[in-house]
Amino acid sequence: MTIKYTPDHEWIKLDGGIATVGITHHAQEALGDVVFVDLPEVGKSYAQKDAAGVVESVKAAADVYMPVSGEVTEVNETLRADPALANTDPLGTGWFFKVKLSDPSQVDALMDETSYSKFSADH
Repeated sequence: MTIKYTPDHEWIKLDGGIATVGITHHAQEALGDVVFVDLPEVGKSYAQKDAAGVVESVKAAADVYMPVSGEVTEVNETLRADPALANTDPLGTGWFFKVKLSDPSQVDALMDETSYSKFSADH
């Protein structure tokens, strides 16, 4: 599975035409302890870069942006019940939602891990 990253500190993991989305280690470290997540509605379609959810911490609130255009197929109800998973396992059990890609070519413009590491070190 391929993992790509956005300048807004989301990650996207591809599995065929479905992608899992969450926030990066860098994002959760910047936010601090996550206390609430607002997840998108299943069945709703979003354009790339649309705000699809919100993550709130003890320090700040931040939008979660759609890395690619598509339809939300599933949300992580476990994360809704235990928002701290975004801190303890952001690239695993702390995922936010899954989306069916409407334009898979959008993934090509996202950063790979090396590019994201360099980017996040500067931001």
